[in-house]
Amino acid sequence: MLWHMKTVTIRQVHHDFSAVLALVAQGEEVTVLNRTRPVARICPPRPEAPAKFKMPDFVARAKAIFGDSKLMPNIILEEREERQW
Repeated sequence: MLWHMKTVTIRQVHHDFSAVLALVAQGEEVTVLNRTRPVARICPPRPEAPAKFKMPDFVARAKAIFGDSKLMPNIILEEREERQW
């Protein structure tokens, strides 16, 4: 059956895709053959790399610019109240 194979045909993939995915879930790399020619490879996903981008701390930046007296949402609300439509 499919459990001992690392190569499968398109027909086997079509008829027993869950078994192919079970192989991949176990860490196997499966090559899909069209007759005897390899046409695709199904591999387990790569481990996720840690995020390189870190969101800036907007609150700390606002405190550095405006101090502790006014927070950014309060400044925005005051500006909106001053500008009437």
